[in-house]
Amino acid sequence: MHRNRADTVLRSGNSGRPESFPRRTARLLVKGPGGLASPTARWTVNFLAIAGAALLIWSAVVHIRLWSDGYRDISVIGPLFIIQGVGTIVIAVVLVIFRRLVLLAAGAVALAATAVGLLLSVHISLFGYRESLAVPYAGLSLVVEFTGAAILLVAAATVLAACSGARANP
Repeated sequence: MHRNRADTVLRSGNSGRPESFPRRTARLLVKGPGGLASPTARWTVNFLAIAGAALLIWSAVVHIRLWSDGYRDISVIGPLFIIQGVGTIVIAVVLVIFRRLVLLAAGAVALAATAVGLLLSVHISLFGYRESLAVPYAGLSLVVEFTGAAILLVAAATVLAACSGARANP
């Protein structure tokens, strides 16, 4: 039996001890669709990641537009709108390039947090600011953000399920 150098290096790193929780978690967070055995699962995760990234961009455009239309003058809320806009664009671009579990989760959290922030500002106020669902883009924003969060969560769950299945069937 012939072993190549890579096989020897990989095997020599395994001392028979179980992998630590932080190392196992880090390895899981960098999983992406490329490591999935099923072509259908790979295509599904790739499609959902791109769809989620598009919704991240849509949410960003809404927030940057509102920021430029006057929200920039609102204390705390104005800076949060531009941070949300720029931040979600960055997440979307990096997500499309790398499509890793950590990025799927980050996009889902960013979109859900944005939608929850709007709902908080409508129902109890946020940083002393009270919003209304009757303002331009409020309804659209909620639909885009909750839909995007759900899509990215499904993609993340698909990656997690495939990783769990691979671990259960060595």
